[in-house]
Amino acid sequence: MINVVLSKSRLRPLLFVPMGLVVLAGVLVEVLKPLYKLPNRSGIVPFLSMSYEGNVPTLYTAALLWLTSLLLALAAAATRRAGERFVAHWWGLCAGFAYIAVDEVFEFHEMAGTLVESSGVLYFSWVIPAAILVLVLGLAYVPFLRHLPRKTRIRFLVAGAIYVGGAVGMELPLGYWTEQNGAHNLGYGLIDAVEESLEMLGLNLFVLWLVDHLAEKGVTLRFANPAPEAAAAPAPDAEAADAP
Repeated sequence: MINVVLSKSRLRPLLFVPMGLVVLAGVLVEVLKPLYKLPNRSGIVPFLSMSYEGNVPTLYTAALLWLTSLLLALAAAATRRAGERFVAHWWGLCAGFAYIAVDEVFEFHEMAGTLVESSGVLYFSWVIPAAILVLVLGLAYVPFLRHLPRKTRIRFLVAGAIYVGGAVGMELPLGYWTEQNGAHNLGYGLIDAVEESLEMLGLNLFVLWLVDHLAEKGVTLRFANPAPEAAAAPAPDAEAADAP
């Protein structure tokens, strides 16, 4: 019998070790690119750099987002089972993170940036509708946050601030740098690495603290492999169906 309980202590290295490797590799290729004249469009740079899409960092972040969405679905189900309020808010967060996971791969947010032309820190103009959306959702979720236990509320706010600070806030200096110096240089790569690292950190913290919240709700994430004799035994329904 293999029985694995997914706890915060077990989950922490599974999240932060890959994150450290992804960030280290991403920064390393950005530093080595100008030193060794590495190509921008092929090879190890677009495969590992956090400034590119559809590569290792993108897949890692998308997987984190899907994991977050799954845990939020479990939280919604647990809240509904307990007969508590704000079930719809949990499902709203679940759907939101699922959408962000898809957007991480297909970059839908970049399309919003084409609707408004701007410059300076707003060079990536998609941050304008993104900031408005974050503000509206933040106000809509005030009752939900106030309903949470104080420790959980503070944790969620810290994780959210780190994630939004990376995803939206760091786009401001990145946009200014891009307008002044372009995108294919070390400065751009390092600023973008900080942005992506903050996103990953915020997600990892949120996942860990969400697991704690689920544990407090009596939800245990368990992965079990049935015993060989149990797996080999025929199901009762099957025996009944075969009986004359």
